[in-house]
Amino acid sequence: MTDIVVDPQEQFELITKNLQEVLNPQIIKNVLEVEKRPLKVYWGTAPTGRPHCGYFVPMTKLAHFLKAGCEVTVLLADLHAFLDNMKAPLEVVQYRAKYYGMVVRAILKSIGVPIEKLKFVVGSEYQQSPEYIMDIFKLSNIVSQNDAKRAGADVVKQVANPLLSGLIYPLMQALDEEHLKCDAQFGGVDQRKIFVLAEENLPSLGYKKRAHLMNPMVPGLTQGGKMSASDPNSKIDVLEEPKSVKKKINTAFCAPGNVEENGLLSFVEYVIAPIHELKHGTGVFNFSVSRPEKYGGDISFSSFESLKEAFKNEELGPVDLKAGVTDAINELLAPIIKEFNESPEFQEAQAKGYPAPVEQKKKAKKVKDRGTRFPGSEGSPAPETQQAAKVTEKLAETKLE
Repeated sequence: MTDIVVDPQEQFELITKNLQEVLNPQIIKNVLEVEKRPLKVYWGTAPTGRPHCGYFVPMTKLAHFLKAGCEVTVLLADLHAFLDNMKAPLEVVQYRAKYYGMVVRAILKSIGVPIEKLKFVVGSEYQQSPEYIMDIFKLSNIVSQNDAKRAGADVVKQVANPLLSGLIYPLMQALDEEHLKCDAQFGGVDQRKIFVLAEENLPSLGYKKRAHLMNPMVPGLTQGGKMSASDPNSKIDVLEEPKSVKKKINTAFCAPGNVEENGLLSFVEYVIAPIHELKHGTGVFNFSVSRPEKYGGDISFSSFESLKEAFKNEELGPVDLKAGVTDAINELLAPIIKEFNESPEFQEAQAKGYPAPVEQKKKAKKVKDRGTRFPGSEGSPAPETQQAAKVTEKLAETKLE
């Protein structure tokens, strides 16, 4: 990554680059232009399902923040994960938080981001303090049940009979801004309702408003919806093996000429292109497809727009696009998989954070004991013996009469 940008205007442009939406941008400008100090940004992630390739999007933004001279905090929100409809018990969540931290570091290192400038914080380190808990009480006395439920609708798992924990989750995320002492919170556009909750209610507790930065969500491989940790068919795990990547990409929805509902093109735009820029410089783009000579030979594109246009005009078919994306993803994942395979600590965090499901053995069918007099049972007389006994018994009864 190149030297840190110091011009306030250039810093602002870099901080907001490739974002879908920014709330309260004037707060960011005031810090950079008037207060003339580094912007303090935090990004939080709840360690629930296994991290997938969609995590490359916020990682590229963390790189932008660092290049703009920001002070960046990564929150591993273990208590948030525990509160999200009991997706995992606390002892398992602790290992997941460790695993997420190692994945984030591995991704950042793989794309050339200096991780020594990042600050990592585990939520339970400060979210159990008396001050934090009292703030939860204060905020719960201001925010209605409906507002809390609405705020978490796109983040907390929705069920027919929701737990109270799902209402606490968005309150905590709002309070994290104050307790982490940040100027801005960064997250996906799916966090927007929680960001608005924070803006509307933190001033009632005497806390300042923050800016909110939102990146677009990477579409899943299936038609419609985002890439999600809870849907294995929609995502590619950061430790996915090359054969599995190829299989998933080959089954991805990719209609010829359709550029509007195309998760693969979106992946190129939001993941592959920004990472290529980080590694090779602003404005640099290269997407290559290897194919046999009989199908036109290898082809490459020097801009995302030219790639998109070629697919739209059906000059590039789904098979070729899938092949190019498969190669690009496997190239991105290779250093992360290598680091995982060389680290027993990394492997332990994954094994204990995501233990293999225990198969329930079927109980052996118990043979009912019907007694020794039951025909055919062990110890019971043979049928002919039983019949002779009955005849003898009948004769005896006749003599007695």
